[in-house]
Amino acid sequence: MVTYLYWAAVIALVVLALFVGSRLGSLSKGAIVAGIVFLIGWLAYFFHYEQVFVKRFGGVMRISVPDGQQHIGATWKEDNLWIQNYDPKTNTCIFSEYSKGNLLEGRVLIKNCNPLKGNSPAMP
Repeated sequence: MVTYLYWAAVIALVVLALFVGSRLGSLSKGAIVAGIVFLIGWLAYFFHYEQVFVKRFGGVMRISVPDGQQHIGATWKEDNLWIQNYDPKTNTCIFSEYSKGNLLEGRVLIKNCNPLKGNSPAMP
């Protein structure tokens, strides 16, 4: 819902820039300003607001599990999403970070993991 409000505000600013440009007699300058406003709104959403909206306000984010892997879990660390998958072919657990704007993403590989097998209890 918050995402829709954000985009409605960005579109309203774009329309306002076009309207003001046409009223002042220079639609081309209004179109340039509208393009700049839209570009700034899109970059701000992609590089900052997307994960903030999802985590804090219940937005929607789509992430697909790579072919051949099985999803195990997901958790938030500050505003970054960490996904844990398992690759049965290589017997590796893969922790992948999804950060704002997909910059500075981390990845941790744990060899010989096999979390789906289960551990047997220790004998006394």
